[in-house]
Amino acid sequence: MEVLTIGQLARAAGVNIETIRYYERRRLLREPPRTTSGYRQYSGSDLWRLQFIARAKQLGFTLAEIASLVGSDADDRSPVDQSGQSILALARAKMADLDAQQRELTRTRARLEQLIDICGDPDSDDCRALRLTD
Repeated sequence: MEVLTIGQLARAAGVNIETIRYYERRRLLREPPRTTSGYRQYSGSDLWRLQFIARAKQLGFTLAEIASLVGSDADDRSPVDQSGQSILALARAKMADLDAQQRELTRTRARLEQLIDICGDPDSDDCRALRLTD
């Protein structure tokens, strides 16, 4: 079994050492065993978990949502083994949120386009009404 120091783990996962410590405090990563000198010892499963967290963050999941996927005990089980159905449910909910955000952005864009059309005429009274001061 490969043993990694915190620096090696950070480099392999492409994160900062402080990120790893923070994830330990948030219980996204397990508290690693330590050498007699106090150095943390990480395993390949810790690297996998860090990579899972990074992928989930890239997909827009919050750390709280990720914590629900990896479990609060941050044990050695992979999140997929632990909660495949949870991941699916959370992904569907995230998609629904994104769809709602996209609809709102589309509405906002339409309102802005309307404002641009109205304000295209510098003498428009409608556009002047939006100014705070003349």
